[in-house]
Amino acid sequence: MKRITKFCVALLLFAVAVLPNQIEAKAKSNYKNFKVAIYTRAYEVQKMTDPEWLKSTWDVISNQVKVDKIYLETHRDLLIIKKDEMQKIIKFFKDQGIEVAGGITYTIDESNSFETFCYTDPKERALAQEIIELSASLFDEVILDDFFFTDCKCDLCVEAKGDRTWTEYRLELMNKAAHEVILGPAKKVNPNVKVIIKYPNWYDHFPALGFDLENGPKIFDGVYTGTETRDAVRSNQHLQPYLGYLVWRYYNNLAPGRNGGGWVDTGGMRTIDRYSEQLWITMFAKAPEITLFDYRQMLNPLSEAQRAQWQGQGTSFDFDKMMQPVKLHDKEVTPSTVARAAGYSLEVVDDAIGFLGEPMAIKSYKPYHSTGEDFLQNYFGMIGIPMDIVPEFPEDEEFIILTEQAKYDKDIVAKIQKQLQAGKDVMITSGLLRALQGKGIEKIVDMEYTDRKALINEVMFYGQLIPTKKPILMQQVQYQTNDSWEIISGMDAGLGWPIVHRGNFSKGNLYLFVIPDNFADLYSLPDVALNRIRDLVSARVLPYTIEGPNDVALYIYDNNTIVVESFHDEPITINVVGARAGNNIAKDMLTGDSIKASERQAMGRGATAKSVYRVTLKPHSFRVLRFE
Repeated sequence: MKRITKFCVALLLFAVAVLPNQIEAKAKSNYKNFKVAIYTRAYEVQKMTDPEWLKSTWDVISNQVKVDKIYLETHRDLLIIKKDEMQKIIKFFKDQGIEVAGGITYTIDESNSFETFCYTDPKERALAQEIIELSASLFDEVILDDFFFTDCKCDLCVEAKGDRTWTEYRLELMNKAAHEVILGPAKKVNPNVKVIIKYPNWYDHFPALGFDLENGPKIFDGVYTGTETRDAVRSNQHLQPYLGYLVWRYYNNLAPGRNGGGWVDTGGMRTIDRYSEQLWITMFAKAPEITLFDYRQMLNPLSEAQRAQWQGQGTSFDFDKMMQPVKLHDKEVTPSTVARAAGYSLEVVDDAIGFLGEPMAIKSYKPYHSTGEDFLQNYFGMIGIPMDIVPEFPEDEEFIILTEQAKYDKDIVAKIQKQLQAGKDVMITSGLLRALQGKGIEKIVDMEYTDRKALINEVMFYGQLIPTKKPILMQQVQYQTNDSWEIISGMDAGLGWPIVHRGNFSKGNLYLFVIPDNFADLYSLPDVALNRIRDLVSARVLPYTIEGPNDVALYIYDNNTIVVESFHDEPITINVVGARAGNNIAKDMLTGDSIKASERQAMGRGATAKSVYRVTLKPHSFRVLRFE
């Protein structure tokens, strides 16, 4: 009897010690390469106070997507969840083996143009502090969703601002609020609490609303990234799909190793494929976690109306496969809500992510609080140029791209000159040329941004005239013949002006990229012009580039692996070009298929032979290729 009792005690102690770790391990092992979280608005958290609604809805969601973590919101639009009610909900999810964290949305009324708190008003500051104190008492991790900024211009704000700009005033105001209203009170209630700030996707407009990307990532315990791009045409922000990748990489450069994940919603979804693409792009950036916004949207029904016209061709997102019965736990269910679209999409991309190393890309310098040629790097991404935005000047890089944002660095001309004298190349955009005109850039290469426009309908390339896909309005840039040289010219009625231009200085080259008035007109350049631009910017720093149409993204990784992703509605074929000949086979890591390279002979002084791989991409699909 004593022996049995001792055995039972030992077994109990083992269970106490091991089971919590097993639960945690289970949460982390749902997917091989990332964690999946669901964010829950205060409105749905309030509904969870009904145990039947909570259980029934959780059954629907958890049987269609594997969930590791849930964020439970304590406040949104002045709705505050009571502490005792939240404690019961927390217990429910912990009993399911789900990691639990808190969330706060600091809005007064989202429906009123996203009305935020006024951090000048003592009453609203006090309420904001009360909310974070409640949250810190419940959770060891709290995320601030999107809205920890201010758009208030009340009389209190106008008086407090004085003669300063709104940007100057709000940056100072929100930094003080971060310390005095949020972090200080939260840590006092719970010294272990981690307060994470989630930054949304509109980063180029942050300073005017008080989002401080210089100090915020250092002040808070971590950052999180809004990677939703929705539909570039039909949604208000008109963000390019590539932004979902680029913005996560940018915020990770602001807080290396402390960017917790990406965040996607179902907004602007014409077809379910567009939702999947946003999840995939976030994962291609190597985000360690994806948050599905939100619990309510995961319950939205699936319908045949969400099937894209290109379905049935074996695309990366296969609607029919997604709709097949699935068994994630001990129960087989027929997919019925968006939760299954998320689950299926993440299962597809999980297989891909394990093959990828660390991303490689062309560096583009964006000084803190800078604006100009807003979001332009994302258009570069959509013409197949891998991009990486960095907050410090990338002096170690052999080739960099500088947009108009770089004008915020008062020493930028000297830094450009130093790069060139070190034998490195710099590409500047026409917006930056205009900003630096008369400030020393002409001492490097004599180019003038004029006030004249050209409506080009052809490009001249290696002596050939090639039609553009539509007329493109662009600036006329003048230069001194034989001091610098046109690489690609835009033509109109027999006259031409630079699109891509080169001037040498010391041991390096300064390139000019003349950007169309409408950035999307980059997509209207002929494919041969896009190919030349891609090759030019990639040759010194990247092992691979692509040839073919626009709306194809290239993601390059440091383990001889790439992802190519098409946003076309029909199948396309592209070339993937290796910087040097030698690799003979590209293996599709998802299908096992092999693509044999052809060799392209070197052309021109200093050129080398290259390997060329012919790659077919299905509509709105990606391929993972490793070169052997």
